[in-house]
Amino acid sequence: MNSSPDSRQQIKPPSLEIIAQDQSLVVINKPAGLLVHRSAIDFHEAYNAQEILQTQIDHEVFPVHRLDKPTSGVLLFALNKKTAAAMAVKFQRHEVHKTYIAIVRGYADDTGCVDNPVRDKDAPDKPRKPAVTHYKTLARIALPLPVDQFPEARYSMVQLEPESGRRHQLRQHMKHISHPIIGDTSYGKTVHNRFFKQHLTCARLLLHARSLRFTHPHSDKTISLTASYDSQLRQVIDLPQWRRTSEVSS
Repeated sequence: MNSSPDSRQQIKPPSLEIIAQDQSLVVINKPAGLLVHRSAIDFHEAYNAQEILQTQIDHEVFPVHRLDKPTSGVLLFALNKKTAAAMAVKFQRHEVHKTYIAIVRGYADDTGCVDNPVRDKDAPDKPRKPAVTHYKTLARIALPLPVDQFPEARYSMVQLEPESGRRHQLRQHMKHISHPIIGDTSYGKTVHNRFFKQHLTCARLLLHARSLRFTHPHSDKTISLTASYDSQLRQVIDLPQWRRTSEVSS
C-alpha cells in the first residue's frame, strides 16, 4: 500500500543524535536506514535526516556531503548557504579526512590501497570515475559455524579512508578486492548477509562513518568529530572472538 502524505505525517520521526553544533555547522550521527534528504528514488520514505534535523533545531540546514541510506555515522550540515559552499569546496579539494569502519567477508590484508574506477549504479552506461580507498585491518574473527562451503565463518574489521567521495565507492572497492561489506545487498554475498542476520541478529549494512576531520571554514581551528556505534554494530564489534591488530574504542 502506498503511503499518502497524510499517513506519512502520522508517523513520529526519530530524534537525531547531535554530535556538535555552532553558529554555522551542525553534525549528527545518522542512523542506518535513514536518507540524508528527500529523494525521487525513495519517494515513499516518510522522513529524511535533513527534514528531521530542521524540525529538531528549528533552523534550515544544508547537507554538504552524503552517506548512503544504509550507512550510519558522522553527517555534516551547514546552517547557511555561505558555509555550505565553503564546505563543498573543502570536500572537492579532498581537504576533509574521512574514516569509516566496516565488517567485511574473509581475512583482509593488514593494509592496502584500492585504486579502481567506480560505476554509478543508477547510470551504468556512463564512464567509471576514478576512486582511491586506503584500508587497514583492525581485527579478524573466526566463528566456529559453517557458512557457504567453509567449515567456519571468517571476517575482518577494517578501517577505510577514501581519498575520493564517489557514490558506493567503499562498497564497490571492498567487493573489488573480494572482501565485500557484510549486509551489502547490492555488492555483497547473500549467504554471509543471511549468516549475520540469523546468528547475530544483525540485518544492517555494517558500514559506519566513524569520523571527520577538517579545518573550520570560518577559522583556522581543526575540527575532529566521532560518531558512536549503534547497538547492532556495537554487538558485532564487542564479540570476544576478535583477534585485534589495533584497538577499537567505544
